[in-house]
Amino acid sequence: MKLATVITATGTALARIDGDRATVIDGYEDVGQVLVAGALEVVSDASGREVATDSLTYADLVPSPSKVVCVGLNYRAHILEMKRDLPDHPVLFAKFADTLAAAGETLALPPESDSIDWEGELVVVIGRTVRRADEDEARAAIAGYTIANDVSMRDWQFRTREWLQGKLWDRSTPIGPVLATPDEIPDDAYLTTSLDGEVVQRGDIHDLVHDPVHLVRYVSTITTLRPGDLILTGTPGGVGHARDPQRYLTPGSTVTVTIDGIGSLTNTFQAEDLG
Repeated sequence: MKLATVITATGTALARIDGDRATVIDGYEDVGQVLVAGALEVVSDASGREVATDSLTYADLVPSPSKVVCVGLNYRAHILEMKRDLPDHPVLFAKFADTLAAAGETLALPPESDSIDWEGELVVVIGRTVRRADEDEARAAIAGYTIANDVSMRDWQFRTREWLQGKLWDRSTPIGPVLATPDEIPDDAYLTTSLDGEVVQRGDIHDLVHDPVHLVRYVSTITTLRPGDLILTGTPGGVGHARDPQRYLTPGSTVTVTIDGIGSLTNTFQAEDLG
């Protein structure tokens, strides 16, 4: 099953996606509400207004997660290109909900940074409250997966040893377009990132140093995970900062991140209007 949060004439609504058709379901404003209500099974066969998928305008998939936890250096290829050692433990940092944006949204390039990079990522979406989860509890807590582009201001990120200030810019992290339940993800799923039609990243999403179940176990040892919380699992090799010469986003750039079984997250970038 695939679910999305979409914009309607009266606000936002839940939509169940099935190929080129979508069912807009009354009673839920977004995917986050469904997760909090524990209603995935309810909406799996709920009726509603049918529309064409290509007519949808997406809103923030989960507008107000209590936590957005990010994992750095979790694909072997990316670790090697950044000239780092494989980590014994997950490298964690956090984002605020203000960083999240929607699929299809045009994103602003802030003038304070001239080193703005792309990072396509698989995202774990939490579906139930867990603390100190064991393996079975962690697996059961995963409602599904979505896609992120962890847009990073590299000059700010590397000002200090802590990455936070390069990762925390408002509406810099698009998420979506859908939540796909685990059964939708094939065993041979790959993540591919394209910049203006050119493939710049490609990685097997199952070839993580720390896999989704381990990440849920690890993070929930530290803090309670709640329905709608997000864990960004890291990015494969091919980011612009590691290239020679280095390459960054510019006004007019379009980035598409595709993951087999989920779909594609596309955003265009423009210079921020400060007027």
